[in-house]
Amino acid sequence: MMKQIRITQIRSSIGHPREQKRTLRALGIKKMHHSVVKESSPEILGMVRKIAHLVRVEKIGEENETQT
Repeated sequence: MMKQIRITQIRSSIGHPREQKRTLRALGIKKMHHSVVKESSPEILGMVRKIAHLVRVEKIGEENETQT
């Protein structure tokens, strides 16, 4: 199973390039403080890297992996 990440928008996209706004929408983020959970794939991480200044990223499920 791939690791999952939670992506939360913490800054407004107003005044930022249209490409960054489209990246937010492509990830499924619709408004401020909205979170989505995605698989941690190279494609998703590349999208997150483009908008890193607008979002907060958290890893999900790390505590379960350390117990095994």
